[in-house]
Amino acid sequence: MITNILFYSILIATIGISYHGFNNQDFFRRYMFNVRSVQKGDYLRLLSSGFLHAGWEHLIFNMISLFFFHRIIIYEMGANVFTLIYLGAIVFGNLFCLYIYRHQPYYSAIGASGGVSGIIFAAIALMPQLRVNFMPGWLFGAIYFGYSVYQMLNPRQGDNIGHAAHLGGAIFGIVIIAFLQPLLIAENALYLGIMALPLGYMGYRLLQK
Repeated sequence: MITNILFYSILIATIGISYHGFNNQDFFRRYMFNVRSVQKGDYLRLLSSGFLHAGWEHLIFNMISLFFFHRIIIYEMGANVFTLIYLGAIVFGNLFCLYIYRHQPYYSAIGASGGVSGIIFAAIALMPQLRVNFMPGWLFGAIYFGYSVYQMLNPRQGDNIGHAAHLGGAIFGIVIIAFLQPLLIAENALYLGIMALPLGYMGYRLLQK
């Protein structure tokens, strides 16, 4: 019961706020993530941007993805941990964006993708063999991280995907599971280590800047 209440509360809030943003550009600009605004102290944007979307396709994709993975975290870890990971991953994903784009004050972003990535990768951390897109979760994660890291480090004109937010949210989800279930993480260290190889490369590249 609490699974349904929690998920549908997030779903309704996200749809309602996103829809309002579709129809009110002042509201949309006021609460989207923006580097300059956050640097000036408007920290609410770190969370509020996760409830705004660029359009119905963006919104539906994120909410469907959340639907397929939310039960794993709630059943395995509880509603409080689910809430911590989802909201925390939105915030941490945006903080990671803030770091990556700290010299680009006009960079802006919206969407629940950071939070959704946090839930998906927390589920993979719990169950590395979980099937995601017809492959083991750890392999999906390795491919996903490899692609996202490459795109983030080699930005292309016209690519409007927030790779940094996705990576930051995913990292947050994995870290929370590692903190709460260290023995399980140690048991699956080989799979998770392979999955995390692109993140190691990302860290190396960022340290060179």
